[in-house]
Amino acid sequence: MSTDSPAIRSAGSPPTLLGSIADSIADWGGAVLDSVQAIGDMSLFSVRVGYWLTMRLPKRETLLPNFYQVGVLSLPVIDLTGTFIGMVLAVQSYFIFRDLGLKTWLGAVINMTLVRELGPVLAATMLAGRVGSSMAAELGTMRVTEQIDALESMGADPVHYLVVPRLLACIFMIPTLTIMADFMGVVGGYLYSIHILDIDEHHYWKNSESFVQTFDLFSGIFKSVFFGAAIALVSCYRGFHCTPGAEGVGRAATSAFVWSFVLILAIDLFLGKLMYSTYYHLFPNASKLF
Repeated sequence: MSTDSPAIRSAGSPPTLLGSIADSIADWGGAVLDSVQAIGDMSLFSVRVGYWLTMRLPKRETLLPNFYQVGVLSLPVIDLTGTFIGMVLAVQSYFIFRDLGLKTWLGAVINMTLVRELGPVLAATMLAGRVGSSMAAELGTMRVTEQIDALESMGADPVHYLVVPRLLACIFMIPTLTIMADFMGVVGGYLYSIHILDIDEHHYWKNSESFVQTFDLFSGIFKSVFFGAAIALVSCYRGFHCTPGAEGVGRAATSAFVWSFVLILAIDLFLGKLMYSTYYHLFPNASKLF
């Protein structure tokens, strides 16, 4: 006859189906609550940044190093990736358009795709990876080593001193990086199409001129401003709310890039739909490639 008590038997028994469902619901509920809290904290952080933007701008000595870090040092990687993206577009599109007998339209497809979508998104993605992660890691290290607390103890607001210059640098420099990405992509696509794929140069540029409008270039640059603001706010927020230790700094840098990239795509979808719906509603006779 077994001497095990009912309590011991119940503790060692496998969980029931009802208990598993309850645990799953609790996990999902905890995730939802954490997400709502994060959104609220992010909103309050953004309001605080906006307050300092309107109240007092940073000094020139604080702004210029951030402009250099965000803009000048990002140019090589933007130029390189932009050139290769233009070439990749030419490679991937050529055979389809050749089979359709429309290979001279390749310039219109490459250039419109670059200035509308790939140029701004590419520049923003490179900025999120190179600058956004660096911001989160730098500010996270300052939080872990209590440098941010030291600023507060000296009477300086860390948001005004650390976040606002980075935000302004991203907002003002990413349009320039977008233009460079567009330009290098157009050059890369042109060189590959004309000198390797042997497409007629006159028709290549003629079709591009016919279908790529000034609004296409403007829309890409306009969207890039919102991309830059999202990158700076997310990266600085993750750095300011970094958990202690080296692992926390690494997680802050990783999550800054991931969430910046997600926001870039979401903003691109929303603004693209809004801007082009408005444009073609106001100008129904505007040129359309498709």
